[in-house]
Amino acid sequence: MLQDIVEYLVCPHCGRGLLQQDGALRCPGRHAFDIAKQGYVSLLPGDAHTGTGDTAAMVAARDGFLGAGHYAPIAAALAEAAAEVGDSDCVVDLGAGTGYYLASVLDALPQAHGAALDISKFALRRAARAHPRAGAVVCDAWRPLPLRDGAASLVLNVFAPRNGPEIRRVLRPGGTLLVVSPTPRHLTELVGALGLLGVDGRKEERLAATLGPHLSFEGSSEHGFPMLLDHAAVRTVVGMGPSAWHTDGAELAARIAALSDPVPVTASVTLSRFTRSRESGTARG
Repeated sequence: MLQDIVEYLVCPHCGRGLLQQDGALRCPGRHAFDIAKQGYVSLLPGDAHTGTGDTAAMVAARDGFLGAGHYAPIAAALAEAAAEVGDSDCVVDLGAGTGYYLASVLDALPQAHGAALDISKFALRRAARAHPRAGAVVCDAWRPLPLRDGAASLVLNVFAPRNGPEIRRVLRPGGTLLVVSPTPRHLTELVGALGLLGVDGRKEERLAATLGPHLSFEGSSEHGFPMLLDHAAVRTVVGMGPSAWHTDGAELAARIAALSDPVPVTASVTLSRFTRSRESGTARG
């Protein structure tokens, strides 16, 4: 619930701590943020642009696809890696979407509370209910995160944007970042057949360039598995990702109809681990 993570949050305007009072989060500077009836709160500053978040249709597609268990092996690998990291108190999922992966990690870490951060209010309506120890916050990954310095012992980043300096800031010294990113083999059977966006072959190089100056790379592992997707599942996996912004509906439907039913599809991701060095520092807020 949101009340479980308030101690880790800060006001996006003045950076001071927040308290939950009368259906809102309030700071000593008299800034107030109403808690939505669905249980999430928006900590976007007033000048933030919110047009790039997942739409209601994309979120519904993701919820259906993940709920069917197609990516359960990814969630299991992430939860196992989180358990190997050890006890955590605050787990931050940056780009949490519906909270599916965060819920799996919290199940593996019974003492931890989770902060689901995303710019899509449609996603966070679901993330707020994803786990009893999770709270959901609307924010922009490319702006200062509304979290205290060193708030998190563990940060998750699954198919989501990565802001290296901010991830480092909110990780406490010795804290861990777990990143899940697709390999060029991910959904390869659909990419060509449906005209989808492919994965950049230099993605791992770009990941290292983004995070390397701020965190220490500790290693990675690849996780691949076969899926059998019927046409409905193919439509949802396309609709929940970035290709949803770039495909023509009628042409996509025709291409899906031409596929075998079900169609064999490969899931392939890299799970990378980074840590923040144990240098001394003080927390803000």
